[in-house]
Amino acid sequence: MINNVAVLDSQPLGEIAMSIRKTLFAVVFGIASMTAAQAEGLRPIEAKSIDLGGVSGIAYYTVERDGFRVVATLAQGEAGTPIRVVSTLAPGQRVVLSTPQPAGAIEISRQGDSVLVRKANTATN
Repeated sequence: MINNVAVLDSQPLGEIAMSIRKTLFAVVFGIASMTAAQAEGLRPIEAKSIDLGGVSGIAYYTVERDGFRVVATLAQGEAGTPIRVVSTLAPGQRVVLSTPQPAGAIEISRQGDSVLVRKANTATN
């Protein structure tokens, strides 16, 4: 422990401040990475797989004059009849796709110029 103190005493204050900044940056980046893992961003025309338990499919969006047009195509298994859900989102709006299964809900939301896909918090009856 005395050796560590000696090393700190021999370092200029600028180097210590830089070391503290680098450590804080690493912590902030780590927290941001964990948050990003919960909500995945989507780019225009980029397809995102959706799994709602027994119902699955893909979603994507395009940039339109009226807003971001989100298109989701879902089906139950490989033999199920596909359905298509289309919603145009303005900033701050969202659409929730859900099934009666406990883990079967996805929220697609628009935040500014970004579209996020994440598991939705659903209320139980």
